[in-house]
Formats: sequence, structure tokens, C-alpha cells
Amino acid sequence: MHFLDQAKIYIKSGAGGPGAVSFRREKYVEYGGPDGGNGGKGGDIIFEAVQGLNTLIDFRYSQHFKAKRGNHGRGRDQTGGGAPDLIVKVPVGTQVLSEDKEEVLADFTEVGQRVVFLEGGIGGRGNASYKSSTNRAPRQHQPGEPGEEMWVWLRLKLLADVGLLGLPNAGKSTFINAVSNAGAKVGDYAFTTLVPKLGVVRHKGREFVLADIPGLIEGAADGAGIGDRFLGHIERCRVLIHLIDIAGDDPADAMQVVREELTAYGAGLEDKPQLIALNKLDLADKELGEAFAQELIEAGADKVFTVSGATGEGIEQLLDAVLGYLPDRTSTETNAAEVEETDEDNDEWSPI
Repeated sequence: MHFLDQAKIYIKSGAGGPGAVSFRREKYVEYGGPDGGNGGKGGDIIFEAVQGLNTLIDFRYSQHFKAKRGNHGRGRDQTGGGAPDLIVKVPVGTQVLSEDKEEVLADFTEVGQRVVFLEGGIGGRGNASYKSSTNRAPRQHQPGEPGEEMWVWLRLKLLADVGLLGLPNAGKSTFINAVSNAGAKVGDYAFTTLVPKLGVVRHKGREFVLADIPGLIEGAADGAGIGDRFLGHIERCRVLIHLIDIAGDDPADAMQVVREELTAYGAGLEDKPQLIALNKLDLADKELGEAFAQELIEAGADKVFTVSGATGEGIEQLLDAVLGYLPDRTSTETNAAEVEETDEDNDEWSPI
């Protein structure tokens, strides 16, 4: 399945049905009078967060959503039927933005959450409602109120407890495969991960969701590499794991590059707790690992974990530290099984 985290769609609620112009025509009923009923209400546009969705790819092929118009009023004072509401189903974590992307109009963070986004038009009055002592045979009626319409952007921000970030080739895919069921693609080249990946981590009787995003490089905020658009998927995380390649040219510089990109992106990411982990310990000896850890502490890290995604060394201590930032039962722990069930191949990304 293709992964898509942004989509622009057109929505329009239904217009109200027109009122009827009708007069009673019954045998033995003299001067029957007006009996035109009111029109029915148009359908609303409703957004609903549902289970089982983790991409906006459906909105690439269906971009126009129009609710139906209310039914016409009828004679014998029959009110027209209201049109059914149109429910637009979106993944949990979706935000609805204005067309200029400047305003968040709705934010869906829970399964079953519903928002009536555009209300359908009210049905028009039939001529029976215009009858008065001085207007015994009215012929006027209302056409019904028009529906509302607008273009909006949908932006998906995956719900995860912990975010995984670092430079390309920091070993993030190997790490998430070692601690979860993600099944991420691993390769000896940059940008192996092209789209965010979710995995369920089980540690000491606890479960939490870990999100892996494509690697950042210097200048990502200006569009270098894959850019920083996928950082939105870790905005909701409680803690970030920053992996640094121990075999890289300069681990301290690598840490600083990522931190600067988080600051440039904003949205509070630079203030989130970060657990710094020197990865690929299997490629270096213990003394070198300790020297690099001390260098990172001098560069601003509070504490440094030395781990190996390939051998599992040091991972248990890192996960113990992660649990310290999570509540007794995480908000996504109840949905961890859902993430596991939707373990699909999302390595292909579809741009808009």
C-alpha cells in the first residue's frame, strides 16, 4: 500500500430542498386552501476517525465529497425528507487544515471522534406556512438554503509514544526491527527509509508504539534530502530516541545537525526529551564507545546510551529509560494491536 500523509479535498454540504406550492383539491372540501410542505434539510459533511487506516492514499483518487440535497416538499403538508449525511472517514491522527494551511480546523486523536464540519442547508418553506387571514391563497415559497463548500487539506500525523530519528545510515531501521515487529527495510545506503514506519515494542510487560522517520541531513528544513515534512509524525511523541552512528565521521557533529534541524522545524520538537544513543557498538571497541559518549556529553547530551541494533547490546537499558517517560498505561497502548495488524508494506511514497 502506498503511503500518503497529505491530501487536498473539496467538500460541499447538501442544499436544502425547496418548499412546495400546492392547494387542496378534495371533493366536498370547499376552499381547501394551501397545503404545500417544507423542503427537507441537506446532508451534513461529517469527518470521523476510524480504526484500520494509516494513510490518506484513498483521498488521492477521491477528492470531491458532496452531500445530497434535501427532498422537495409536497402537497398535503408533506415535508420533504432530509438528505443523508456524508461521512468522510480518516485515520486517527489526521488534522483538517484550511486551504492556505494556516489554520487547524479539526484534529482527530481518538477512534470514533466525529466533527460536523459543514452543515447542510435548511429546507425552504412551503406555501402552507405563508397562509394568513389576509393571504388566503399564497403562492410564494422558498427554494431552500444552499450548502456550504470549501477546499481543505488533510494532514496525517501518526500517533506514537516514542519517535526515532537520526542521520541517514544511523541504523534506525535495524533498531526498530530489533525491538518491534515493524519489518522495516534495511540497506547499506542512505535514505533506506522513505516513509514513516510504526512498530509495537513490548518491554517488561509494557507496550508502546515506536515511530521511525526518514533520516535528516543538514539543510533538511530547506528541503535538502527528503526534507523535514515527516517530522510532523513525531510531534505527538512523549520522548525521542536520537540514534548516532558510532562509525560515523563525527558523532558530536551528527548530534548537532539533527538538533539544529529540529529547532528550525519548530512545533516544540526541540524541547522534547531526547535519549541519545550511540548505535552500531558492534563496529567499535568499548574504549572508543566510552570516548565518543564523553564527547557527546561535552557537546550537550545529558546521558548517552551505547547500543547495537544488530546484536541487541545495550537496548534493554535504553528501553528502561524510555518507560520512565511514559505513563503507567500509554494512550496508544490500547491500540498497539491495531498497529500490529496493519503491518503493511508502505515503502512506496506517493506524492500529491
